[in-house]
Amino acid sequence: MSFSADTKEELARLGGQKSCCELAELAALVRMDGTLQISAHQQYTLNVTTESAPVARKIFRLAKDVLKRQVDIVVRRKLRLRKNNSYMVRIYLRGLEDLRNLGLVDEEGQICHEIAPNLIKKRCDQKAYLRGAFLAGGSINNPEGTYHLEIVSNDEQHANALCQLVNRFKLGAKVSMRKHLYVVYIKESEHIVEFIGFIGAHRALLEFENVRVLKDVRNQVNRLVNCETANLDKVVDAAVRQLENIELIAGSIGLQSLPPTLRDIAELRMEYSDASLKELGEMLRPKVGKSGVNHRMRKIDELADRIRTHKARNT
Repeated sequence: MSFSADTKEELARLGGQKSCCELAELAALVRMDGTLQISAHQQYTLNVTTESAPVARKIFRLAKDVLKRQVDIVVRRKLRLRKNNSYMVRIYLRGLEDLRNLGLVDEEGQICHEIAPNLIKKRCDQKAYLRGAFLAGGSINNPEGTYHLEIVSNDEQHANALCQLVNRFKLGAKVSMRKHLYVVYIKESEHIVEFIGFIGAHRALLEFENVRVLKDVRNQVNRLVNCETANLDKVVDAAVRQLENIELIAGSIGLQSLPPTLRDIAELRMEYSDASLKELGEMLRPKVGKSGVNHRMRKIDELADRIRTHKARNT
């Protein structure tokens, strides 16, 4: 089972919520995944479809507890390509009053695209509504990969309202369009952790944090190794260049023609080709710091460059 499916299963099993929170969560679930059916006798039925058995059970329980209405579940088995079963929860409503309570229509019976204010008055209701929206249309990447959490809606206004609701918690959510659908997404790992925490997925939060910490440590180690490797490459390249320059000087004017300070460091470099500048400075008597050794090496490099220039002119 994927990390996203595990998170949803944990959320679907949450219980013991206040009645206002249960209403908000149910309202989000039916808004995201529900379709309204009206019979010739003005019988209203909400059909809420999901591929998750735990989510279907939660919709069933919430509808029974909150609306006190008749509820059925229809299981549709998908045999092709071994796809998951589909579950349709049928909620038999008693007219427009239930639709208003769920925020699906306004007082005048018109379709409501925004989130009804009465559903998200309190902080706990806002979290519950977002939990329902995530259960219905959300997904979260495995933290081993890229950090990404999203909620998909087919209604632009509702997606924007969801984004605004998420950002009441300062989580940096944004909306994008993907194949005629609207995606509310969060990219920052810290914000994803906060989101799954306040909607109630505490076990998923701990797992996410454990993976994130290990991943951050692994990345930090890799950065340090890469940095050390790059520094080592620079040291090796510098040492090779210095040896080439010293050999050029030795073959042209001889090292004995150099001032004692330059001759000493040149001879040490030829003897200890793998040593760092600091290590070379420690071998000198008296000892010289890294900057002092680097200054002497620059003098040797300049002398080698002059010899090359002189040879080039005479050829």
